[in-house]
Amino acid sequence: MIIYKTADEIEIMREAAQIVSRTLGVLAAEIQPGITPLKLDAIAEEYIRSQNAVPGFLGLYDFPNTLCMSVNEAVVHGIPTDKPLEDGDIISVDCGSIFEGFYGDHAYTFEVGEVTPEIKKLLQVTKECLDLGIAEVVIGNRIGDIGFAIQQHAEKHGYGVVRDLVGHGLGRVMHEDPQVPNYGRRGRGKKIQNGLTIAIEPMINMGTERIDQLDDHWTIVTGDRLPSAHFEHDVAVVDGKPDVLSTFKYVEEALSKKK
Repeated sequence: MIIYKTADEIEIMREAAQIVSRTLGVLAAEIQPGITPLKLDAIAEEYIRSQNAVPGFLGLYDFPNTLCMSVNEAVVHGIPTDKPLEDGDIISVDCGSIFEGFYGDHAYTFEVGEVTPEIKKLLQVTKECLDLGIAEVVIGNRIGDIGFAIQQHAEKHGYGVVRDLVGHGLGRVMHEDPQVPNYGRRGRGKKIQNGLTIAIEPMINMGTERIDQLDDHWTIVTGDRLPSAHFEHDVAVVDGKPDVLSTFKYVEEALSKKK
C-alpha cells in the first residue's frame, strides 16, 4: 500500500533529506586517497547526530554502520572497512537519516583522486539517468515511465542496468511501496499522484547487469567485477510535479573547493 504524505510531512522529509545532503557535503571535503571508509563513517555519524537526527542505516536490518560504502565494482550495501581508498577508485556513499520520525535516503558516487575518462563517463551518464527519471515524476505518468527513461539512457551508452535492486517509496519506513525499478515500460505500474514520496536510485554497471552478493551477506558487486555507479535523490510529488527533497549542492560546493 502506498502511503501518500501531507504537505507538513513532506516538509519534515525535506529536512531529513537535507541532513543527508549536508552529510554528503561534509564527506566530499574529506574523500581523498589514503582515507578509510571507517573514518568517513565515523564523521558521518557524528554529523548526523549533531543535526538532531539519528543515522537511518545503523541497525536497520542489522546493518552495522551509518554509511553503505561501495568501492569500484561494489554496487551498493558495502560495509565500511579500514582499507584506505586509492587514487583512481570510485566510492558510492549511501546515507540515511531519521528526523522527527521520517527518513532521508540519498547517495552520491565520488571520484577518489584522478579517475579514467571511462569512469568519468559512467558517473556522468548515471547522474543523467537520475535526472531523466526524476523528470518523469509527474501526474499522468506511471512508475514504469521512470524506469523506462533510466533504462533507455543507460543502455544507449552500452551500460548494464541492475534489475535485482530497485528504488522505493520512503517515509516513516525506509522501504515503503511502491518499488521503483530502473528499467520498465511506459504506461506500466502505479499512477503517480500528489503526496507520493520515493527514492529514485539508478544503479548502472559499466558491463553486465548481473550482480553477486559477497560472503558478508551485504555487499553487492557486479557479476563481471567492472565498476558500478549509484546516485540517489528523494522526490515528492507536489502540485503534480517532482519536488526534489535532497540536493547535490553541498557535495558540489565541497568538490569545487578541492580543485
